[in-house]
Amino acid sequence: MSGGARRSALEVLAAGPMTTVQDTGRFGHADLGVGRSGAADAGSHALANRLLANPPDAAALETTLGGLSVRARGPVTVAVTGAEAPLRVDGRGAAANTVLHLPDGAELTMGVPGRGLRSYLGVRGGVDVPPVLGSRSTDVLAGLGPGLPVPGTLLPVGPVPAALPNVDHAPTAPVGGPEVVLRVVLGPRDDWFTEEAVDTLLSCGYEVTPRSDRVGARLSGPGLERARTGELPSEGMVAGSIQVPPGGEPVLFLADHPVTGGYPVVAVVCSADMPGAAQARPGTRVRFTL
Repeated sequence: MSGGARRSALEVLAAGPMTTVQDTGRFGHADLGVGRSGAADAGSHALANRLLANPPDAAALETTLGGLSVRARGPVTVAVTGAEAPLRVDGRGAAANTVLHLPDGAELTMGVPGRGLRSYLGVRGGVDVPPVLGSRSTDVLAGLGPGLPVPGTLLPVGPVPAALPNVDHAPTAPVGGPEVVLRVVLGPRDDWFTEEAVDTLLSCGYEVTPRSDRVGARLSGPGLERARTGELPSEGMVAGSIQVPPGGEPVLFLADHPVTGGYPVVAVVCSADMPGAAQARPGTRVRFTL
């Protein structure tokens, strides 16, 4: 900011069920017990930044089941991607996956998406909150990064990048749906389960429960029986790990997963399918395939 010019910002008017600031995550701190975090649906976050000609790691707002409302403090350029929620700018309809120019004082309101779970509000210049350990992401498990935005929060916008947007709209397939199929690689602890349990995982459907969050999707369905008893020493976890607590119903770890865990992991979802997992709202049927 130079010459006394006022810096643009987004004022949060309503935050919906859950809104966080997210970028591509923080790397290289697992030895400190700090996971990557970052946007749960990395593809939708990346699309928002591409539309706005932002650097790939620019921070955006990730909102769960919509309900976000912001006011432009100074002119800003934004794009909304991910789960398609009804959008209005000063009461008039607006389109998702589109570059939107908001003049000073304009209000953007996001309704509840008809499918999918998480939407991303990107802003040209990025949400410029102070980074923590190299990232502006909010890790809800570790309690790192910026606090959850609430009505009245003022989020500064970073310097506008030199590059200009190449397109004003990106035609994309809708995210989310009544069922998602996720590809997995078995292991590292599939030998802790019976052959029947592994067959069950790969042949039966599960349902995402309301007890899910950015840490993991808790799934309801057939329990997976162990082939051995005893305790497993804590070992490293990655996003996509399907961990099975003693009750037998699996938990699919998402962006804010713990870096270690003591329950066996029967399989891991391929990273390319994790955006689909992040968009599975409660009630979505989940199937796993090799």
